[in-house]
Order: sequence, then structure tokens, then C-alpha cells
Amino acid sequence: MNSQSIIYLIPSVLAESATETIPAYVKDAVSQCQVFFVENERTARRYFKSIWKEMVIDNYTWVLMDKTNNVATLTAFNKHLKENKTIGIVSEAGCPGIADPGQLLTEAAHAAGAIIKPLVGPSSILLALMASGMNGQQFQFVGYLPIDTTQRREAIKELEAESAKKNCTQVFIETPYRNNQLLETLIKTGKPTTKLCVAADITAPTEYIHTKTLAEWKKQVPELHKRPAIFCMLAG
Repeated sequence: MNSQSIIYLIPSVLAESATETIPAYVKDAVSQCQVFFVENERTARRYFKSIWKEMVIDNYTWVLMDKTNNVATLTAFNKHLKENKTIGIVSEAGCPGIADPGQLLTEAAHAAGAIIKPLVGPSSILLALMASGMNGQQFQFVGYLPIDTTQRREAIKELEAESAKKNCTQVFIETPYRNNQLLETLIKTGKPTTKLCVAADITAPTEYIHTKTLAEWKKQVPELHKRPAIFCMLAG
């Protein structure tokens, strides 16, 4: 495969109206691509149009990253690599490959000797950590906590204990419609002195970022239902 194949890892907005968070050079990279691997074709097209109104959508090939069939996605990706195409990878929100699809394609691109170009853009994980006031030297992103209540409580206790031992910030997420349940479990399970940052709707007009102890959160619980949120926890 041609080592000059270029793969752009294209960041997308966290909030639909927040196009100002996307650097100008992203548009230049988009214009150089011939093929886009996307998580959702409709929203990807709308996003690109929002940062580049002159874009002619039909001039590009669009391939859906099929979460249920990695083999089919990789086969299509390798086909375009063999044809020396310049490829863009974009997820629904934030940065591809960071708690979003894209990692498998990037891995395949490395194996093929392609040039990988990650582009600067908003990552809700990093923005939440930056705003939390917690330890940014020692942290880990652990993704989703277990859904089962008993397992979730155990996971919270383990993360809290590890945070206390290593002075490490624990960063995690939840499906937006389960945010309220997660916050309730955190308040009931964690120690009152443990700090929790709730960062919801990052970059949107309704952005909400606050850090309090679990004892303080217990006094005033925010409404987080269906709001994209990141949680950062640091044992007190």
C-alpha cells in the first residue's frame, strides 16, 4: 500500500451550534479528503456544511462505520487505502478514537504505512478535566460504569479507593438518559468528602460545570436527564 495515503482524524462539534470551537485548518483538511468514514452520514454532512458552506457533498464518498460489523468497515477502509485515497474519519461529537469510533481504522492505517494526521478540536473528556480543578497530572478515563446497581457501587468504591491511593482523578461517562441515576448512586455510595465534577452540555449555551463534594451535591442535585455529561471524581 502507498505510504503516502493520508488519514485525517477530524474533530467535530460537541454542541451543534458551537462551530467556533473548530479550528480553520479543519476545513482545509476536509477539502483534501476524497472519502469519509463517519459514525452518522446525515449529521456528518450537516456538520461539514456548517463549517464549509461551499462543500459539494456529492463530490465525496461516504462510508458508515458499522459498529456491528467491524470486518465490513475494515474491508472498505483497506480498499480505499489500496487506492491511495485521502481519507477522513469523523465521529458524532468530539475526537475520533477517543471514547468514539475510529481506533480500529487508525490501527489499520498504521499497519498499511499510511500517514496519520490528528487534528485539533474539542474533546469533552479533556475540557471537563481542565475545568474540574482536579489532578491533571494523574488521571484515567474509565468509560462507562456498569449498569447493574451492585456492580456499579462496587466500581465506584474501587475507583474512589484508587483515587485516594494514587491522588488520581477518575473520569467517566454515562448514557445521557441514565445520568440522574448515576449521580444518585455516586452520592449514596461515595464518601461525603470525595469531590465530583459534573460537566454537562460542554460548549453549548446551557453549559454546566461545577465541582463539589458529594455531601454538597446531596443538598442540591442538578437535572441531567438526556444532557451529554462527563463526571470527574477525586477522593477527598
